[in-house]
Amino acid sequence: MAFSYLFKHLKYVIVVLSVFCTLTMEAQTDEDAFFIRSVYDQALSHGQAYPWLYHLTTDIGGRLAGSPQAAAAVEYTRQMLDTMGLDTVYLQACEVPRWVRGNPEVVRVAQSAMGSFDLKATALGNSVGTGPDGIAAEIVEVKSFDELDALGARGSVKGKIVFFNREMDPNQINTFAAYGGAVDQRVYGASKAAKHGALAVLVRSMTNRRDDIPHTGSTVYEDGVKQIPAVAISTNDSDKLSRLLKMQAVRVYIQTNCAMLTPVTSYNVIGEIRGSEYPDELILVGGHLDSWDTGQGAHDDGSGCVQSMDVLFLLKSLGYKPKRTIRCVLFMNEENGLAGGKAYWAASNAASEYHMAAIESDRGGFTPQGFSADGHADVLQAKYRQLTTWLPLLEPYGLHFSTGGSGADISGLKDQKGLLLGFVPDSQRYFDFHHTHTDRIEAVNRRELQLGSAAMASLVYLLDKYGLE
Repeated sequence: MAFSYLFKHLKYVIVVLSVFCTLTMEAQTDEDAFFIRSVYDQALSHGQAYPWLYHLTTDIGGRLAGSPQAAAAVEYTRQMLDTMGLDTVYLQACEVPRWVRGNPEVVRVAQSAMGSFDLKATALGNSVGTGPDGIAAEIVEVKSFDELDALGARGSVKGKIVFFNREMDPNQINTFAAYGGAVDQRVYGASKAAKHGALAVLVRSMTNRRDDIPHTGSTVYEDGVKQIPAVAISTNDSDKLSRLLKMQAVRVYIQTNCAMLTPVTSYNVIGEIRGSEYPDELILVGGHLDSWDTGQGAHDDGSGCVQSMDVLFLLKSLGYKPKRTIRCVLFMNEENGLAGGKAYWAASNAASEYHMAAIESDRGGFTPQGFSADGHADVLQAKYRQLTTWLPLLEPYGLHFSTGGSGADISGLKDQKGLLLGFVPDSQRYFDFHHTHTDRIEAVNRRELQLGSAAMASLVYLLDKYGLE
């Protein structure tokens, strides 16, 4: 009789429990939506990313690793983090290369149907110089390493200056994919050409835009191969030089004064809020503090640094008490060595740390579009699936998730089996400024920058509150 009674009324119990769970979930969702809205309100009204960026770019300037400006940036950001009332602020030492540009570069077309004229040029980072006498030689144009090897096999490269003129693919919607399809000639071109006896290389700037602005960036020399000078020229001058070469042989004179000096000690800048329940589960936000010397490093990557700092500022100012430890890391030497990232990974692994999640902002301060996720193959699918359950809370702010890369400075944390995330803003204009003298504060929109801070802080809040299984 009792069993029959219970069975008869069980469906009513299930309905009541179902309604209770639904109401609880709705209340939880409402609570999250309200808090995320407050993050955006705080970021747009009182966020500190833009004023911090203004000082970093305008008062300090370009921050090449090992330079006095990089040292000033370390001290400034340490002081700013120290004003927030964080639980810990400290510096982490790393040995960085010290490359100097020297006097302005000269790249001159010495003989052509158009006479003699200078090209808009900038030495590539880590490049050796030409010496005071410079180098003068005939130009040979290539658009791929296969083409270079074919010419080299015929002896057509020896004693020449190789001109790498492969464009970024304009049909790629994702401009980072276009960049990835062309940047190998800048990174490895000098050593590839040196193997065939080339004296120097010119490289087309990494941008789809036609302009007179040369883009620098790292070149990497292969061990055991002669190091030869590497210089980037603007896209307009690349097109002009290519047209000339179709008409006649062209000789170019190059004179650069760059050099690699003795490495020096620099620092990653780290600040954190200690978690109240799971302090050993880390959520990292970060960017790289160094930049190229030609501009102010506003988009690359001053924006990522100040947004990461702003995440901690926003959560603190809203009185949020995290369950997990939230750590801001400003990495040194991403541009021409990755010394800061490597030092951080080594120290983290030695301490047996676990980064439940790490978010890197290194794609500029443009309008936020979402986050790309990466991770160890054993865990990525499950963690990404959980991430996507939060889309209804983030889609009203124009944010989405995708799989793909994360960031160079956090890439070495993959074996800890947390989730690695890259902040993804609109990339269509990024390579107009990337590694140039125009990467200045004037190129950054204050509202877009602060929206990025809010997007990152909102995701950090959800990661902290719910964790990742």
